[in-house]
Amino acid sequence: MRNEFIIGSRGSDLALWQANFVRSSLERQFPQLTFSIKIIKTTGDEQLEVALSKIGDKGLFTRQIENQLLVGEIDLAVHSLKDLQTTQPDGLVIGAVCERELPNDVFVSKNSTTIGDLEQGAKVATGSLRRKSQLLSHRPDLNVSEIRGNVPTRIKKFNESDLDGMILAFAGLNRLGYDSAVSQVIPFDIMLPAVGQGAVAVEIRTDDNEVAALAATLDHHLTRTCVTAERSFLRRLEGGCQVPIGAIAIVAGENISLEGMVGSLDGAIVFRDSITGHAGDADELGIKLAELLISKGADELLREDRRQAETTDEAVI
Repeated sequence: MRNEFIIGSRGSDLALWQANFVRSSLERQFPQLTFSIKIIKTTGDEQLEVALSKIGDKGLFTRQIENQLLVGEIDLAVHSLKDLQTTQPDGLVIGAVCERELPNDVFVSKNSTTIGDLEQGAKVATGSLRRKSQLLSHRPDLNVSEIRGNVPTRIKKFNESDLDGMILAFAGLNRLGYDSAVSQVIPFDIMLPAVGQGAVAVEIRTDDNEVAALAATLDHHLTRTCVTAERSFLRRLEGGCQVPIGAIAIVAGENISLEGMVGSLDGAIVFRDSITGHAGDADELGIKLAELLISKGADELLREDRRQAETTDEAVI
């Protein structure tokens, strides 16, 4: 058995928090083994002045890391699960899904306690079309701007700007100690999170049984069940950074409930529904919910969203 293993990660503060969390967890389980972290820059890290919807969404924050995993330069990769494609590249598999942090988005503001408190026409920033669509659906009067960068960078940009608010994921803020900046944890009836938001994934080679055994000790069954339903929903809709899609799954006993949404870029149209079934059927339930929204017109809306995202230029903060 090998004694040393290399973990691949992006270099942002949040990515390194996640990689160090996985390393520490493995070191506790296997104190006789050595785990190190290798930082790998991805396309999403290099193009910070461009909206995510303009870059293309296949492996934006994962491809370079996965390539090094496939050729054996690293032994396992740690990702924010929401960054992973819904189908893994040949030769790779998700070896573990760690227990999920609170998956909600949060509202950060200088003067307002909630989104509802914002004045008419207030300026709010987000780096996500999903957040923008749902925000405008809830408050169509707001002026929404595109913002890029890691969590500390976004906080700094926000504090130095004339923005009235900003939307981020709770998980990133909390893990990096910025939870005091949170004005409101946004309820799901206003904003559904990204698929897999708040969960950390450990990706491994399909044929590496040794690493698979290590990763399996980190797998959280309830979280994996939830994200299986959410990722199945997203996969059926063929969604990514270029379209507003959100979902959340919750397990209660032997049952799982899944709620999902598809929206227009301006929030004027939102298709939203939910489904409940046996937790063992999580994958099938995700497909069923997607097809329910497709029957309402979600596929046509997504085609229009992609067309608009590719042709509309928007300044990035």
